[in-house]
Amino acid sequence: MATIKDIAKRVDVSIATVSRVLNGDPTLSVGEDTKKRIFQAAELLDYKKHQNKKVNKRLRIAIVQWYTESEELNDMYYYSIRHGAEKKMGNDQYEYIRIFQHTDKKSSMKIDGIIAIGKFSEQQIKQLREWSSTICFVDDSHAFPSYDSVVVDFHQATNSILSHFHAHDHMKIGMLAGEEQFSDSTSTLLDPRYESFQNYMKENGLYVEGYCFNGSFSVDSGYQMMEEAIGKLKDDLPTAFFCANDSIAIGALRALTDYRIDVPNRVSIIGFNDSSVAKYVSPSLSTMRVPTELMGETAVSLLEERILANRTVAKKVTLATELIVRESSR
Repeated sequence: MATIKDIAKRVDVSIATVSRVLNGDPTLSVGEDTKKRIFQAAELLDYKKHQNKKVNKRLRIAIVQWYTESEELNDMYYYSIRHGAEKKMGNDQYEYIRIFQHTDKKSSMKIDGIIAIGKFSEQQIKQLREWSSTICFVDDSHAFPSYDSVVVDFHQATNSILSHFHAHDHMKIGMLAGEEQFSDSTSTLLDPRYESFQNYMKENGLYVEGYCFNGSFSVDSGYQMMEEAIGKLKDDLPTAFFCANDSIAIGALRALTDYRIDVPNRVSIIGFNDSSVAKYVSPSLSTMRVPTELMGETAVSLLEERILANRTVAKKVTLATELIVRESSR
């Protein structure tokens, strides 16, 4: 790595002059030509200005989870994101506080930044901003470009699943989608995977509205949606279903088992998330693996850039997913 001494030698000026020029000393009396040659040499030598990193600063970060604690236990997706963030903060020796949904206790706590996990309404974002203007949203990109965000590409992931089904000669493909609401009940959130599913299927001339069912992101809802599909569609039941998360997929598997419908020979199932139980259910669940812990870790890194390196431009990080094929699909 180039040093100030290397620049001084190349330009033939003193080390002190180089240092004062690079640090913008307004009291320095030196010609513009000399300044220009110093900056050119610094660029040519790929000089990196030493920054006093606040590595010993003990940050206090608030993790705000849009789910309640009991809801989080039923959806390991958000638990895993939080776990990844907390693990990195523990390794970095940062202090963190954990808040499920919105509570009044946040107003009295001094913090350096917020990791907001889940979906937040405009009113909730305004409340968070009153607490701290340094926020990173995880699994929610609609606040970008005002704030940092960490997301996965649901569109690409959905297309990968449907392309896999299509390549294995499935023409009748259904979806068990999920609906959610902001915790302040201001709006219902449609599953972005459902929109991508519709677009892909319509583009390929395969979309049948009657093959699609909506519920919540839970095992019970997955069971109920599949039971409804079996009852309504009978012999017209699709040969494959894309489930919006693993909980829905596991409920769907149970319903198919109870109705003695063979998986995967009659119906193939693919879930989403690759939760810890996916490979232990029977048959083991094919699913789209999402790097949830890395999402949490990345959120901490983005806050560090904002707080310690004074980055001012919002950044959106999109992480890749991976299709894991197991026994529940062919």
